[in-house]
Amino acid sequence: MATDATQQVWDSVAALNSTITDHVASVVPKSLHDISGMQVVFTVLALAVSLLAMEQVVYRVKKGGLPGPAWTIPLIGKFADSLHPSLEKYQEAWNSGSLSATSVFNIFIVIASSTEYTRKILNSPMHAEPCLVASAKKVLCHDNWVFLNGKAHVDYRKGLNTLFTSRALGIYLPIQEAIYKKHFQLWTASPKSEAEPFMLPLRHLNLETSLRVFCGNYISEQGAKQISDEYWLITMALELVNFPFALPGTKVYRAIQARKNAMKWFEHTAAESKKRMALGEEVTCLTDAWIRAMIDAREDRNNEDLGAEQRRVLVRDFSNREIGMVLLSFLFASQDAMSSGLTYLFQHLADHPEILRKVREEQYAIRNNDVEAPVTMDTVEKMTYTRAVVKESLRLKPPVLMVPYLARQAFPISKDYTAPKGSMVIPSFWNSLHDPAAYPSPDEFLPERWLEGPDSPAAKNPKNYLVFGNGPHNCIGKEYAMQHLVTVIGAASVLMNWEHKRTDLSEKVMIIATIYPTDGACLKFSRRPAPPMDAPAAVAAAM
Repeated sequence: MATDATQQVWDSVAALNSTITDHVASVVPKSLHDISGMQVVFTVLALAVSLLAMEQVVYRVKKGGLPGPAWTIPLIGKFADSLHPSLEKYQEAWNSGSLSATSVFNIFIVIASSTEYTRKILNSPMHAEPCLVASAKKVLCHDNWVFLNGKAHVDYRKGLNTLFTSRALGIYLPIQEAIYKKHFQLWTASPKSEAEPFMLPLRHLNLETSLRVFCGNYISEQGAKQISDEYWLITMALELVNFPFALPGTKVYRAIQARKNAMKWFEHTAAESKKRMALGEEVTCLTDAWIRAMIDAREDRNNEDLGAEQRRVLVRDFSNREIGMVLLSFLFASQDAMSSGLTYLFQHLADHPEILRKVREEQYAIRNNDVEAPVTMDTVEKMTYTRAVVKESLRLKPPVLMVPYLARQAFPISKDYTAPKGSMVIPSFWNSLHDPAAYPSPDEFLPERWLEGPDSPAAKNPKNYLVFGNGPHNCIGKEYAMQHLVTVIGAASVLMNWEHKRTDLSEKVMIIATIYPTDGACLKFSRRPAPPMDAPAAVAAAM
């Protein structure tokens, strides 16, 4: 079938080229036929028209019967739409069919919007591999572990899974709490008279938390500031479409320079951690935990987080660069997605004070009204309602709308359609997370849907909850992400009051790698007085 389709393309192009050549010959005066310059001009014109025609025919053949533009704009395709992406334009494609097609810069794209086809792409490593965006390998390094596939990727994950066990998460918790309280103090020290966009302060909280959890104090304040200041350049270069060449002045070029600077600090972290862990000193961050696990595996020491498979893959000594690239990938995976999730979480709770009151009531009850007491993993496990609020906020406004994959070979996504090798195939998550069969009233913020028991629509349709992806490349740090969001909002609820100034742009989505409110989430914070120690939790929450 593929051979016949290809032959049809070339037959069409040949016929078109012949027609153009005959027409040129008929309109050019005989006296010009001997002028070589004119022959070159007309040959170039004929070739250009032939190539443009071939582009259209190839697109139509690849598209087959899928919904999508009947023709593609020559050379650039839907590039203009990609420069200014909007949720509304994406929804048009998602709602046009379970699979739809488009093209950007001659990259043929198949978009999956149904749960069935989205999950199939995510779970077909032999047919498709993550490519994220065209610039991703330039920015994150082509040999980064996130681009591995098959057994190599599986083995890498087995070793990294030890960094997100309950015991490991307990090590990170005090680091997180200290940073939250530091930022809350900054926000409430000089209360603003008016609400102001808080997207960037929330990003700063998230970035500092990630850096200190991943790298501890191995990165100086100056280094942390440099990474924080420059990380936005990486975010901007990882939009779905960017100028593809890393020329000076382009987003991709600036992002590569930012990555090089960050990698110096991450490799420094690896080197210093190796020294401390070799001396048997205390684990204080994720890098320490990883290197300690490597040492324990090599020396066959007792470590309850290491099974036989983890020991097998951790026996080798990972280089400082390999460790640095993993830290870079963790920062990439956590920073934008969790910043988006945190921004919408504060906005949703401000817009739903009755739900915020229930979060506070749970928090006061768990903490016995002692709002300064440190939380533990046992405490976090008891935050059932707060966790439901976080889960619902992520469902309503999923930080990541889609994850581009590359078809490694012809990929039969459905019984009626096979994506050609080299196509970009994009599983998208919005429709799955707003499916009324799984989530009645899908556009409403209803945390209780997660607490209705095993017979509820949400509980019966776990396949729809694709916030953290699915398959071999699902989010390795999803438990850390949930812990982070739950503990941030839990602490914030008892330490601060906040208001959201709604604008015409509050509900309009801005897409910058992940999603944010277009107005930047206009919030105003103030310090919340601690309740009397003997006050019932419900009374304290209503104060």
